[in-house]
This record gives sequence, structure tokens and C-alpha cells, in this order.
Amino acid sequence: MSEQTTSETLRESGEDDIKTAQELHTEAHDPAVPEAYAAFMRTGWGDRELDLPRQPVADLAAARRDKLAGMFPGERLVLPAGTFKVRSNDTDYKFRPDTAHTYFSGNQTSDAVLVVEDGESVLYARPRSARDNDEFFRDRQYGELWVGRRPSLHELSDSLGVECRHIDTLQDRLTATNGATKTRVLRGIAADVDRMVAADDAMDHDLQRVVGELRLIKDDWEVAELQEACDITALGFEDCVREWRQVLEYGERWVEGTFQRRARAMGNDVGYDSIVGGGKHATTLHWIDNTGPMEPGKLVLRDMGVEGRNLYTADVTRTLPIDGSFTQLQRDLYDLVYDAQQKGIEATVAGQPFLSAHHAAMNVLAHGLEDLELLPVSAEEALDPASKVYSRWTLHGVSHMLGMDVHDCNGTSPDIYPKGDLEVGMVLTVEPGLYFQEDDLLVPEELRGIGIRIEDDILVTADGPVSLSASLPRTSADVEEWMGQHLA
Repeated sequence: MSEQTTSETLRESGEDDIKTAQELHTEAHDPAVPEAYAAFMRTGWGDRELDLPRQPVADLAAARRDKLAGMFPGERLVLPAGTFKVRSNDTDYKFRPDTAHTYFSGNQTSDAVLVVEDGESVLYARPRSARDNDEFFRDRQYGELWVGRRPSLHELSDSLGVECRHIDTLQDRLTATNGATKTRVLRGIAADVDRMVAADDAMDHDLQRVVGELRLIKDDWEVAELQEACDITALGFEDCVREWRQVLEYGERWVEGTFQRRARAMGNDVGYDSIVGGGKHATTLHWIDNTGPMEPGKLVLRDMGVEGRNLYTADVTRTLPIDGSFTQLQRDLYDLVYDAQQKGIEATVAGQPFLSAHHAAMNVLAHGLEDLELLPVSAEEALDPASKVYSRWTLHGVSHMLGMDVHDCNGTSPDIYPKGDLEVGMVLTVEPGLYFQEDDLLVPEELRGIGIRIEDDILVTADGPVSLSASLPRTSADVEEWMGQHLA
């Protein structure tokens, strides 16, 4: 099929969209559809257009595409959105587009593919179902009466500020040379797109590297999106404390569900599976089962973040005393982690190595562990890269980049991230922790089963680090006061 303009595709979308019953996403238990019923369903419908506003990211995305194209002159770049993933049998997970695709297009609909080539960008998309075939009322995955209306190509084009063509014409576009000497694909996102272009691992990997590195510096609009995500996250943290009676009754599950409600009400979703670790579960770094109880006298670690409607996510952790007050031992350990985080935040300065925050925080924690008489060697010896025995109780790195992905900017050159220097406009987490496993015989019994992490989202500015999540309390005294204000 030859390439068409948006208007030509729209005029012919009835023909392009026609599917046989075998191609529809239907199930064996669906009721039979006699021809009389099908024919009746195809008639008598009015036409209407969605009034989609122009997306605020449209102009920014156009500039991003121009910058990307300039880095690969004369080449064709293919960035798929991806499609649905099966959750169980005939039900799918809620769709979330690939980050790079949305960063460069603004599109959040499934099955679309952005093609950037010599300054010309086209979004190949799957538009709304036509009414002259069965898809709109029979297809469980794309049918309008099943899952809601998809925008037309015209509506998408107006909203995103990019030319849109039918996805059925993508193969022809990728087959045609159009003077392009190379085609690079972001792979592993859409299997059908991967099959359309022969893989070149070196070229494709280089594309992935570049799209990650272009996201390292956030512009003002992105910073505002991240700030909003952090602000909503703070509200979600407060919601949980306001429902503490139910938290004590139902445990970790209630915290997860309460935070999810806020994320869906004001954002797109949670940015990652919420971590709610009560008691010993706090020593498991990514405890997402959230099935445990809340026991007074113990701590709960809550690592949660809201993903905003433009897909920028927060990533914040607070560790709270379940009964509202720290014991002296808990306070001492918490204050140690707080001191480590504070030193890490202070080290988050433009021109300094990305790893500065990690080294600053680990220096505090290693000396704290020495004071607790837990290290088998001195703190200085433990901090030697050839030793790092202190890591038995710290486990993870202190920082990662943050943006549209909770672990943002994947695929970048290691020399730039994590081995490079910080620059103004970068946003990263600072999140040291201490974790004493319940079966660790090298620590006193009273420490076993305690996990503490404090995490904030830090913007690097010319005037020093700025915490986007500063509205949530961090010191042990402020945490207790905050809980007292909000406890149900």
C-alpha cells in the first residue's frame, strides 16, 4: 500500500480497517453474531469528532524530534509505543506506552509507531474503529463499544501537532528507501515492528543510548511535571496516615490501596508498584507483596510515587513509627540514615560526579556502623572499594535518575551516567538506607528486622540542590509531629 496523507487515510479508513471475523479479538464464549445482527449494527450511526485540545507537550516534542533527527542525519529512526500485554487468559494489563515514544511524540495510545527521518516526523497510529465492519462492537481489544473510542488520525494529528497516518501503511514506509541509508529501531517494545526491519545491534543500541541521554536534562515544563507528581505523592502519604485506624486493622494492603486511589484520582497511576514494608518486610528492598500486618512498636517503610498524566513520576520513601513515636533505638538509627541522606543531598551539586551523593552518604553510614561496633574492620578500611563490607547493611546505591521512568534514562553511556558529572536540570533520587535482616547473627538481636530508608527527589540547579519532595517531613521529630497531626 502506498503512503497516504492524513486526509486521504481518513477517507479510506473504512477499507483499511476492515477485518475478518478471524482477525477480530474475540473469544469462544462470545455470543454468536448472525449476519442480520451484524448488518443492523453497521447502520444508523451518526458521526462525531472528539474535541481533543492541543497537548501542552506538542511543541516541546517537535523540538525534541528535531534534535534527535539532527544526531542521525539521513537516517530513519523508528520508535514504537508498544501494545497490550496479557495479564491472564483474555485480559490485558492497562496499557502504558514506551517512554521514549511518548517523550518524542506526546502520544499515549497503543500500537502507534513514530518514524523520524530527515526532519520529517510521522506518527503511524491505529485510529478509531469504522462503523462499516464488526470491529467497533465485537473486538475486545480495540472495539469502541468494548474499550471506548480511540481518536481518529485527524484528532491525533491536531492534538499532537504531528502528521498521522494509518498503522497499516507502516510496512510500506519501512520498506521504501526514501534516500535513507540506515534504519534504526528501538527494539524489544513491539515484536511486529521488530520483524519489519532487519536488526543491526550496534546501530539500534546507539539509538537507545541517544534517546536515554537526551532525557538526562529536564526542561522547565518537565520539572513542573515532576513537581506536580511529588506534590500529589505527598497527599497520598498523608491520606494513608489519616486512615491509620484502617491501616492497623488491614495492614500493608490498606496503605497500598489508599495511595493508589490518590494516584488514580489526580494522576495517571502509580509510577511503580508501591513498597509498603511493615516490620521485617522493610529489610526487603523491593517488597511489593504488601501482605503483612502493621504492628505497633515497629516501623513501616513506604516507598511510593505518583505518575502524573504526562507520565512523569515521583519516587519518595519515608519510614514511620507505626504507633506514631520512635523508640530510642529506632530514633538513633533513623537519625543516622537522615544524616547520611542530608550529606548526600548536599553533595548533589552541578559539576560534581553523579556518584558524589552515594559516596557522601556511605561515608556517614560506614562510620555509624563502626560506632555500633558492627564492622569487622575500621570504617576507612570498609570504605575502600576493595572491601565495602559495610554494604552488608546498606545494600544499594543511593541515587538514580528520575523522569518519565522511575529509573530514568536507560541505555546511556556509563561514562555519562553513572560515571559522569551532574548538570543543571538533572533530577535524581537520594535514598540511603540501613537494613538489618531478621536472621543476621552479626548484629545484636534488637537490631534484627529493622529497615530504614529516606528518599527524596532532587533537582540540580545552579544555586544548589532543590528537593521536589520537601513538603514531606524528614527529621525524626518532624515525622512524629506530622503523624500526630494526621493520625485518624
